[in-house]
Amino acid sequence: MVQPPSAPVTQPRGLRGDYSRAAADYTVAQNWEHYSQDEHAVWATLYARQLALLERYAAPEVVAGTRALGASPSHIPRFEQVNRVLSQATSWQIVAVPGLIPDQAFFDHLAHQRFPVTVWIRRRQELDYLVEPDVFHDFFGHVPLLTNAVFARFMQAYGQAGPRAMAIDGGLRMLSRLYWYMVEFGLIQTHAGLRVYGAGILSSKGETVYSVESREPQRLRFELTRVMRTDYRIDTFQHTYFVVESFEQLFHACYGTDFGPLYYRYGSQQPLAADAHLPEDSVLPGPMRAHPNTTVAKK
Repeated sequence: MVQPPSAPVTQPRGLRGDYSRAAADYTVAQNWEHYSQDEHAVWATLYARQLALLERYAAPEVVAGTRALGASPSHIPRFEQVNRVLSQATSWQIVAVPGLIPDQAFFDHLAHQRFPVTVWIRRRQELDYLVEPDVFHDFFGHVPLLTNAVFARFMQAYGQAGPRAMAIDGGLRMLSRLYWYMVEFGLIQTHAGLRVYGAGILSSKGETVYSVESREPQRLRFELTRVMRTDYRIDTFQHTYFVVESFEQLFHACYGTDFGPLYYRYGSQQPLAADAHLPEDSVLPGPMRAHPNTTVAKK
């Protein structure tokens, strides 16, 4: 039996997943046949409402990946079926885990093209907010982009960067911020405007709309060092989003940078606040809204 990791929450508490049957690498059997009708119904509710937002708010690569996976809108996916699609697309696979797993195990899975997906699903009263990732967050939010070769390669490189970050004081915190802002809460500029690709946004009805349409948060052009120095909040919608021009930009900026000097220079410093404004920031304009009395001409 392995020991469950500590929950990265503001109020420490036990994790929901069952770690008693986990292997040394924290993988478990999905046991798809054990899901109840109500659990499948929760999946169906979440899937339907988020799917309705994809065309308007999600990056084209997310939409394409969601279609390629062909997940059932009424049942929690069978991981072995999904892996046949991923294997052909990018050589990745998903592995079942009881929930949050230790950093070292997480990095190792990513480095070997395995993405850990939680097996349990949230309760009905948690449809709008959940502290721990469940199967819906992990699958709907993360897995579609694993069909994209560039983003999948970025995720593998991220896993490969983990051990070095863990060996340098402050390195893991900085690398975690990259994951938070670029994997969980990333935005991308497309020919059709600002779009969502971060898993934490895609699995949240409220933040999907907020991240693109609200005037409250600041949206900054992606700059690697700025991202890795910026703290984040887990108990509210984000105060800051970082916007990439393409997944190629994200991959090359990270893969072509030696993180070591960044860790040594900034790792022991206080992080920038989640809502910090710096003179050198490249701020994207907020969403434009027509005045209530303005008539928009049709073309």
